Amino acid sequence: MKKVLIANRGEIARRVIHTARRLGLDTVAVYSEPDARALHVREATQAVALGGAASADSYLRIDRLLDAARASGADAVHPGYGFLSENADFAQAVQDAGLAWIGPPPAAIRAVGSKSGAKQLAQQYGVPCLPGYAGDDQSDERFAAEAARIGFPLMVKAVAGGGGRGMRLVADAAQLPAALASARSEALAGFGCGDLLIERALLAPRHVEVQVFADAHGHCIHLGERDCSVQRRHQKLIEESPSPAMHEALRARMGAAAVALAQAAGYVGAGTVEFLLDGEQFYLMEMNTRLQVEHPVTEALTGLDLVEWQIRVARGEPLPLAQQDVRLQGHAIEVRLCAEDAQFHPHTGRVLHLAAPPATAFGRAAPGALRFDHALEQGTEVSPYYDALLGKLIVHAATRDEAIAALVRALQATSVLGLPTNRAFLAECLAHPQFGAGQALVPFLAQQADAIRETLLKKELSALAPSALTAIFTMNPAGAPALPCSLQRPLRLRHQGRVHALAVRELGGGRLHVQGADPAMGEALDGRVHLACEADGGVRVTPLGAAGADQRVHAVAVGARRWHWQAGGIDGWVEDASYETAARAGGQGGAGELRAPFNGRVVALPAVAGQQLAAHDTVLVIESMKLEHSLTVPAPAVLAELMVAVGQQVTPGQVLARLAPAAQAQEADA
Repeated sequence: MKKVLIANRGEIARRVIHTARRLGLDTVAVYSEPDARALHVREATQAVALGGAASADSYLRIDRLLDAARASGADAVHPGYGFLSENADFAQAVQDAGLAWIGPPPAAIRAVGSKSGAKQLAQQYGVPCLPGYAGDDQSDERFAAEAARIGFPLMVKAVAGGGGRGMRLVADAAQLPAALASARSEALAGFGCGDLLIERALLAPRHVEVQVFADAHGHCIHLGERDCSVQRRHQKLIEESPSPAMHEALRARMGAAAVALAQAAGYVGAGTVEFLLDGEQFYLMEMNTRLQVEHPVTEALTGLDLVEWQIRVARGEPLPLAQQDVRLQGHAIEVRLCAEDAQFHPHTGRVLHLAAPPATAFGRAAPGALRFDHALEQGTEVSPYYDALLGKLIVHAATRDEAIAALVRALQATSVLGLPTNRAFLAECLAHPQFGAGQALVPFLAQQADAIRETLLKKELSALAPSALTAIFTMNPAGAPALPCSLQRPLRLRHQGRVHALAVRELGGGRLHVQGADPAMGEALDGRVHLACEADGGVRVTPLGAAGADQRVHAVAVGARRWHWQAGGIDGWVEDASYETAARAGGQGGAGELRAPFNGRVVALPAVAGQQLAAHDTVLVIESMKLEHSLTVPAPAVLAELMVAVGQQVTPGQVLARLAPAAQAQEADA
């Protein structure tokens, strides 16, 4: 093995390049049209264009990937994680082409790569599974009959793939038909297979997975567990090891079950067996036949490089450790930095400012230090064609409390401006008492997300005035205001749809006199501040002649009068509505409009013009970054007009539908 083609993109490809280079291997990157200037393309030894933009036209094209391997002279293929990493046909095609496949055998992928196949094999070998149905009859009638047998609540899941796509929680029989249709559609779009299964739902379990590794000589071990219970939309946000619920006897039982399943499948390479943990009892969810996004957590605890292990096993080498030699030291936590807002809506855009504290990339950091795996740089374009993951921040420390504190500090010191991210949301999750106590179960975000959003809003409002002043008065070539002005300048600041009024007088030399009486922003403002531009592009805001701490603010312009700002651990967006008419400045659009919250494609229109809608009824469904999102009405209304059609691309802020109040419709009918 001398040259490895990496059939993936972004941070994933960079991760493999890092280890391959250290082992003396040449690397071949592949790229779609949007990724032509990406970091992974520039860092590989060679790069080959796949063409196309969407995954289906690029990273999912087996023929183009094999052509790239032949053209570059690669003798091995690493699939990364995601895309074709769990596709048995791709693994087989690579081997048939005479190339080394750095992954499990095609037969093992087929045996456990689907959730239904894994459960059937698990039941033969005594691995606990929840009651369910995963048969060939995929009719709604059969699912309804099986659901009645299993009982509610239950979970609908896509047989293929992962990442939370094609999963729906169903509380009763009335919800089942819609859940089946939605999950089937999402699974078909994401994995090319619409087959589903159903199983009994546990309402408050932990999601705990076990990292397994096997070689071609019959040896298989596990490398401990990762707790992935903090999730949104069935997708992980925070992963840690060891699990707060774990003890040695339970780890041994779960590890033995995971190893038994891997050996039953004839597994070779890295894999992850995922369980739901309910008290002391655990149940198989699925087996991921690839490396996981969260593998750095295990690398931190073990001191191992799992990509190196993958390459060595693919060369035919035996595992370097026996089970009794595995040592798990300290505590590690990873967070997934995503391009999404606090409502978990994915966003696209350009990275206009990037900064992070000193960190190791793609390698084991010293205890207490930060590891930041990403593929970002200033100017990176986050497109709608792939998922919203921007990177991962990982901290390894002696204790869980130390790891949490260090990771919160790292998030507060990391700056990604130009598009929404979940940076501040992640920090609030880590600081939440329930997470700190080790009691964050799978429903954690479903129960606590609204409270976390309220906390974030209060923090944003407390920092809004200095941050907005920084943006408005320093985002120009002249820098901070230098000349005095005797006239007071009225400011109207739009933040999250609400307008806040201030009055500002420029005193010269970067000094401002600010007045305001908006209760939402805290106490009435009446004081002077000094804005001082700093070398790193930030601005220090210092209160003059009054109590109060300095604030450091970074801000970037994302429109003519719109800015994205960050003050420590707080993120916000603000618009200067001072030049708008008072009526228009009062909000973001008519109350009778439904607007697109992000880029995406309309995939369904379950409502029709003229239809009476109850509160929370779905008007349309948008697919963005491989996930479907239902847009609903907040209150009873009538759908007066649909402005889009199925298949149409939409952009943030675009009017999708016009609504009339239900009362108006009833009066018209009378």
